[in-house]
Amino acid sequence: MTALIPMRPEAYDAFVEDCIASYASDNVESHRWAPASAHERARAEFARLMPQGLKTPGQSVYEIHDGSRVVGFLWLAIQEAAGVRNGYVYSIQVRPEFRGQGHASAALRLLERIAADQGLVHLALHVFAFNTSAQALYRSLGYGITGVNMLKPLRRDDP
Repeated sequence: MTALIPMRPEAYDAFVEDCIASYASDNVESHRWAPASAHERARAEFARLMPQGLKTPGQSVYEIHDGSRVVGFLWLAIQEAAGVRNGYVYSIQVRPEFRGQGHASAALRLLERIAADQGLVHLALHVFAFNTSAQALYRSLGYGITGVNMLKPLRRDDP
């Protein structure tokens, strides 16, 4: 049975490195960032969002457990605008050997209960266009598209 447990401090450093590596790689794959600067940019963004680590106000990081082992993690931020409190899922990752077993969908359903209990109105997240399996998961859980970013690579010989 999948469970969300607040992240243990001793697991935090590995979580940080996983997030940074994944975010850098995703931004390179989506052509948003150059490979040479991606890791540094991802590290800076992470430091901005989590300046006090697990004690950063408004940020919650959970380990995803399958009952006996950690199979991944989930990072939720609470954001407030115009008096409305929403949740934003910055990252959900299931280790490759545990994927396809329903842990991500179960974790997100558990997160919905946690968020509702905290008085949050919506849950939002970003998914890169190339990650079609994640898009399918989020659609199956009721997430809808709220905007689309588009990019066209240019060549010097384009008219």
